[in-house]
Amino acid sequence: MTAPRAVVDLRPFACPLTFVKTRIALERLGPGEVLEVWLAGGEPAESVPRSAEEEGHRVLRVEPLGERDVRVLLEKRAGAETGGWP
Repeated sequence: MTAPRAVVDLRPFACPLTFVKTRIALERLGPGEVLEVWLAGGEPAESVPRSAEEEGHRVLRVEPLGERDVRVLLEKRAGAETGGWP
């Protein structure tokens, strides 16, 4: 697996801000690059990977980060280099 190009710690934030910040971080990457996202457990840990997949990005891994939090590795999809809101 490719090493993460960037890491963002979003544990202090709640939904929907967690995915907004994830999306901004993904927009800064090139296609195929990997983003590591740290999220609080619960809703952010469930919704961010799901929302990323819905936008065509690939969830490489979701794993525990401490007792409650999770670490998510996302690969930016090809053809998503321009970013922006639909």
